[in-house]
Amino acid sequence: MTRLRKIIEAEIEAQGSIGLDSYMALCLSHPDHGYYMQKQPFGASGDFTTAPEISQMFGELVGLWLVNMWQIAGAPSPFALVELGPGRGTLMADILRVARSQPAFLEAARLHLLESSAKLRKAQKARLEGFDVTFLEQIEALPEMPVFIVANEFFDALPIRQYVKNDFGWQERRVAAGLSWTLGKTQEMPELDKRFSGLATGRIVETCAAGEAIANVITKRIATYGGAALIIDYGEFDGVGDTFQAVKTHEPVDPFLTPGEADLTAHVRFSDLVKNGVFHQITEQGAFLNRLGIEARSQALEAASGKCMKLEKERLAGDSEMGKLFKVLALLPENYSPVAGFSDEP
Repeated sequence: MTRLRKIIEAEIEAQGSIGLDSYMALCLSHPDHGYYMQKQPFGASGDFTTAPEISQMFGELVGLWLVNMWQIAGAPSPFALVELGPGRGTLMADILRVARSQPAFLEAARLHLLESSAKLRKAQKARLEGFDVTFLEQIEALPEMPVFIVANEFFDALPIRQYVKNDFGWQERRVAAGLSWTLGKTQEMPELDKRFSGLATGRIVETCAAGEAIANVITKRIATYGGAALIIDYGEFDGVGDTFQAVKTHEPVDPFLTPGEADLTAHVRFSDLVKNGVFHQITEQGAFLNRLGIEARSQALEAASGKCMKLEKERLAGDSEMGKLFKVLALLPENYSPVAGFSDEP
């Protein structure tokens, strides 16, 4: 039994069952035993591999998108260049490298990283050596200026709650003694009725209060000061169902087996992130990368290095890999048309 399991069991014994959001928060962010507080989860030797760790092409194309949106916005100076959940700093390093082609972008950028893990902050600082980095504990600390934000596999790790629809209302799925599922009392929840109208009895839905709160802040910044956000994750625009899962050493595991030692995630419901009247566009990751020119970039890298880039390109953009599972959501202050990566128009 892990130390964290004992802590969680003691909390349940003292207060009764806990919400899934509380369980996830303890597993991922407990200050001493939380998954992100004690582990380096990324890469082949970790528990999962993210797109920036697969290939530099991902970060380079995201960087070009951000520079393009900054130019469309009138090249504001200064502006906040922000990453939510930066991992080891790989994505931001690739963004900054490709942005060197636009020195004015780098001169105007004020780099901010939202990161709670001291271990990961250390890795990010080392990867981004030479850049002035401001670390944020809370998204509310973002400066009041135009913001250009990227979040890759960030929202999927935020704590969720689950509810089951019945004939009389909703029951919350909760974590009980022995780390097993239990159902709370039936409640009338008009907000869920509205959000999930027409849902069949017995279906499970998920809500993410933390994700919505963060989206509320960033969309307010965009609506007020301008900028753009690019959110890349797995999920659907209006998804429903039980998507809670755990991964350890690149394999699915029981999320209740070893708390604090496996990554816990859930699919993102992207429609819940579109707030404050901002304009949005959504597409699949494969389509996004193909429209931005991943084929040409892979050929250029092959010519320069002699290394075959086919496998990396396929993992990022292939239909059977990340290409269809992952979605890309753009949040913008205006209906720019076309938006790079979201339209086949020139």
